[in-house]
Amino acid sequence: MTRATTVRAVLAAAVLLVSVLITLTMSPRLGLDLQGGTRMVLQAKDSDTATADRESTDRTLEVLRRRIDSLGVTEPTLTRSGEDRIIVELPDVQDPREAADVIGRTAQLTFHAVQGPGESAESGKGTTLPDEQGRPLALGPAALSGAGVKEASASFDAQQGAGWTVSLDFHQDAGRDWTRLTGEAACHPVQDERRRVAIVLDKRVISSPQVSPTVSCGSGLPSGSTRITGSFSADEARELALLIEGGALPVPVEIVEQRTVGPTLGAAAIEASARAALIGATATALFIIVIYRLFGALAAVALAAYGVISYAALVALGVTLTLPGLAGFVLAIGMAVDANVLVFERAREEYAGRAGKSLRASLAAGFKGAWTAVADSNVTTLIAAGLLFLLGSGPVKGFGVTLAIGVLASMFSALVIARALTEIAAHSRFVADYRGVNGIAIPGRVRTWLTRRDPQPVRFPRRWLTVSAALVAVAVAGMVVRGVNLGVEFTGGRLVEYSTSRPVDVETARTALAGAGFGDAEVTTAGAGDISVRTGDLDNDGEHTLRAALAAEGGETTKVRDELIGPSLGDELRRNALIALAIAVLVQLAYLAVRFRWTFAVAAVGALVHDVIILTGAFAWLGRTVDGIFLAALLTVIGYSVNDSVVVFDRVRELWAKSRGKPLADVANRAVLQTVSRTVNTGMGALFILTALAVLGGDSLEDFALALLIGIVVGTYSSVMTAVPAALLLERTGKVPPPARTRAPRARQGAGRRAPHDNGARV
Repeated sequence: MTRATTVRAVLAAAVLLVSVLITLTMSPRLGLDLQGGTRMVLQAKDSDTATADRESTDRTLEVLRRRIDSLGVTEPTLTRSGEDRIIVELPDVQDPREAADVIGRTAQLTFHAVQGPGESAESGKGTTLPDEQGRPLALGPAALSGAGVKEASASFDAQQGAGWTVSLDFHQDAGRDWTRLTGEAACHPVQDERRRVAIVLDKRVISSPQVSPTVSCGSGLPSGSTRITGSFSADEARELALLIEGGALPVPVEIVEQRTVGPTLGAAAIEASARAALIGATATALFIIVIYRLFGALAAVALAAYGVISYAALVALGVTLTLPGLAGFVLAIGMAVDANVLVFERAREEYAGRAGKSLRASLAAGFKGAWTAVADSNVTTLIAAGLLFLLGSGPVKGFGVTLAIGVLASMFSALVIARALTEIAAHSRFVADYRGVNGIAIPGRVRTWLTRRDPQPVRFPRRWLTVSAALVAVAVAGMVVRGVNLGVEFTGGRLVEYSTSRPVDVETARTALAGAGFGDAEVTTAGAGDISVRTGDLDNDGEHTLRAALAAEGGETTKVRDELIGPSLGDELRRNALIALAIAVLVQLAYLAVRFRWTFAVAAVGALVHDVIILTGAFAWLGRTVDGIFLAALLTVIGYSVNDSVVVFDRVRELWAKSRGKPLADVANRAVLQTVSRTVNTGMGALFILTALAVLGGDSLEDFALALLIGIVVGTYSSVMTAVPAALLLERTGKVPPPARTRAPRARQGAGRRAPHDNGARV
């Protein structure tokens, strides 16, 4: 073995060992659908007696969402109930009492000048509060509020002995107010009470430090930042920082109810999904073994290692696992085969294209040739994942984390683990000599067919774009004529809880409601055996039907709660998600324009939009629900679509640079033919898993799998028949010169000429 192969093998073994240890010693954080959690009902109030209006309650809900995100709780559910109540459901909360205390805090932060004794009473403004030692402190009116704080963080100061402190950075205008406040305080003598600045949280002085003697009158502290000190413990400092970071509640809230809720999915649904995932992953592994023989088996081992590594990363980072998240994780195993397929197809191309080239040399050339396509496709996905995490919130932020972990683990699996295994195998004379064993020396049926037929798939680009435009028109017609059936997460609905005279388990209740026509209802246990049903529009007749279905299983059924609820994916969350997605697409567009050409970038993004519209329109025509699960599937399809287009355009760029004199249409046609095997094999790997999830995964994953099935089929079509034709037409109108010629690699000694029957249709 070479030194590089040894290093890869050792690195792969080390990472895999750490991942196995994490998997065996740490438990995952499960979401509300898999494990249940804590449900709190909050009452929003404008004052001690008056209730809040709907607008104030909605603003309070969004502040609570940011605060819960700061707590480290991911995938929570927050909905408005009626005019002034908020239902908060937290999965896998270790200390519900601590969470309730942090969530319920108003967190009104203000900064005050300290006045002399009796000064505030004489002026009729300000107030008197006890300081940290309990002594009365006369305060002037609030000079600065917590709204001016840009960032808050807890840190330990060991050098100056201040212990745990909270550092605050102000926005520009607030920074000037802070400078003016401290400059006025500095005009008083040292040790004078009026030289102090009081920091008040929820009408309690948490810190009132004196301005340093080094600060002169009127100059103030120019940094626009400060530190809050106050003998905090580590937990107190972190809690204070997240309260300030999350923002003050517009109105006070009171926790009026707190209880434990069960999982929204029953054990049977979870077992069916796990069984479907296992069958699908096994089918994918068998498929690549059949296609690539021994090297396919080694790739399957690398994919299993990918599963362990990415799962360990999710557990170690504390990512909350939900059923759609786990399904997406399993799907990523099928899509992670993409990098291996790219390498193996390039290795086949090298082996067939240069007579006398050894298996090891062909494999090395395959990894080298596939590197740019693997890098560009994964970088574009990482860009989207990073921006979704930074700019999104709630499930969108969680999807960004899961996507980034999957991409990084996939690259490590293909470029380190699979490469180490295949390079070790390639050193065996038996593997190198027997063409039917290694899987690289055999051309493959798709390659053979293309070589014999030499089709021209993109010869008429306008025809394909006409077909794509027709598909988009049909999809838009579905959205207009049938309408988009938005789920309860987007529209809100009704939450009803029942108490039954006989115990009824969730699975039985869910089956009974599905039989009565409420298949989309979310059913959980709540408190001591009550059944909680969350559904969309439900009139009184529908509620009576629902109660009768439960009574058939549980005997006498009494309604204990009936509330109208708002959407859990509120306006701000949807707006943030759209902004994050739009910025991610624009950044991807810029990256592709730099790495490729602006024409290629516009064509790739156009294909992405094409896929999104068709998938949404298909769900409209089918009458399927567009909900949070559909959103996760849509984001996955977007990543798949960009990856597919990047692979094709990478080959176009490579061939065009080598053949500047040839028409771009001919070059694009060759590029499409050379990537067909990769496109088909990658798509098949994902389709095996999705078909298993759709057929065997039960109702809970049916829509998720269906959305991805449609999306991957459409994405595979658009990467070839929409993106490439669009790029060809843009090149004709833009008249951009072809890329610079690349220097052809020097042929190794003994390399022969291209095989006489090789017409360039490499895959």
